[in-house]
Amino acid sequence: QVQLVESGGGLVQPGGSLRLSCVASGYVDEIFAVAWYRQAPGKDRELVARTSASGNTDYSDSVKGRFSISADTSKSTIYLQMNSLMSDDTAVYYCHAATQGATDAVSHYWGQGTQVTVSS
Repeated sequence: QVQLVESGGGLVQPGGSLRLSCVASGYVDEIFAVAWYRQAPGKDRELVARTSASGNTDYSDSVKGRFSISADTSKSTIYLQMNSLMSDDTAVYYCHAATQGATDAVSHYWGQGTQVTVSS
């Protein structure tokens, strides 16, 4: 019911900034929470930031104060603003959405991922 497509990744120097975008399509009205995850080589996928329709927002301790998640409902897009990037931020970043329909069943959707490489 929902498709997610990330963009905005690339190569950036330490201390630089990037803004990732994730466009949602399909039955977007059922989305009640969105998040950004990342997975570095040899590591498990980890939650970076998440927000819900209620406005609750959480960040990983490793990115708190540097990253910011936001959503533009008119464009069905979620963003991850990344500032003061460090080499440890290098990973594939994935957007995630959770939906709940009339049956109250929760479904999870993932984007294809976008590579972020922080290197001098």
